[in-house]
Amino acid sequence: MSNADLKLTPLSKLNHSMGGKMVDFAGYSMPIQFDSGIIPEHHHVREKCGLFDVSHMGPAFLKLEEMGSETALTGDAAHAKIAGIFEQLVCGDIAGLAPGEMRYTLLLNDDGGILDDLMVTRPFAPEEQGCLYIVVNAGCKEEDFALISEKCEGAVLERADDNALIAVQGPLTRKLMAKYAPQLADMVFMTAKRVDVCGVNCLASCSGYTGEDGYEILVPAEHAETITKTLLEDSGIAPIGLGARDSLRLEAGLCLYGHDMDTSKTPIEASLTWAVSKVRRDEADFPGGEKIIAQIENGTDMKRIGLTLIDKAPAREGSEIATKDGKIIGVITSGGHGHTAGKPVAMGYVQRGYTQAGTELDVLVRNKPRAAVVSRMPFVKQNYYRG
Repeated sequence: MSNADLKLTPLSKLNHSMGGKMVDFAGYSMPIQFDSGIIPEHHHVREKCGLFDVSHMGPAFLKLEEMGSETALTGDAAHAKIAGIFEQLVCGDIAGLAPGEMRYTLLLNDDGGILDDLMVTRPFAPEEQGCLYIVVNAGCKEEDFALISEKCEGAVLERADDNALIAVQGPLTRKLMAKYAPQLADMVFMTAKRVDVCGVNCLASCSGYTGEDGYEILVPAEHAETITKTLLEDSGIAPIGLGARDSLRLEAGLCLYGHDMDTSKTPIEASLTWAVSKVRRDEADFPGGEKIIAQIENGTDMKRIGLTLIDKAPAREGSEIATKDGKIIGVITSGGHGHTAGKPVAMGYVQRGYTQAGTELDVLVRNKPRAAVVSRMPFVKQNYYRG
């Protein structure tokens, strides 16, 4: 795809003006880094606050068809109905969300394979009950939205991906953002509400993809550049590209769809058993439910693990994982240098029997064995604010 064919976000012009090195990411022209470079950007997020343009993602609202009418359900009854409609596609407990709570869940195919991972939020306001706020991955959103629209009879999907979505992440984020949006100050991890940011009504969630405290904020497109410029005038907030976002999420032990999970992997193989809500397991009433419950009870042949490389050579995606006597037992799905961890780290899938933390293995880097050890994730401490 030529640069002229790439989609733009409401912040594309600003990204260019700030020196963003633009690349094709899921069909969008997105900044991989700015002038300071990926490693300084990575450290800035771990030490202060970074701002990411993630407007290529897929925000949307799934609403009951009758929402807003005189005969429409309200409150918990409205939420129960929309949750029941959406739960047929995912393995998470959506019905159990309280107003303002959000949940990470997985969109599954009939064989239990992962179609996408996504965030689902029950709005806080009474007048918004009967609606779910959904954010899916950029590379999957057309397929996701088509599936949701087809399967969720009785509901209407309203796309919001013409808005801007910005993420602000880092240990100083809460303090710095309080100057521009005081209502953010009391939010805890995995909650969402509407707040004024620089005087503009936005939808903010306390969540992120770096392992740090922070927010993802849906901003009306017409206000996106003004708000972003205002935030970046703060000396503690810097623009960060998707290159650092990837190294940060890897250290945080978070999966990247299309790399660490896809339709060939179930939640159990991807070590995401926790995303199969306990209340859903009894009924197994989600796509691939019978297979997934059997895997919970009996284990899987392959499983996602974390690896720490002993020497300085990072392991890249596609590198084979072997036992110390040369038997190939798996493959790397994400790898790179952990700039905060101070060592190369990776994720990959290995055969059952080699998943125990501390197991010594080799990773074949340019066909040469490099010593590695199975490690617990995350590779750095996560700093989510839980109240």
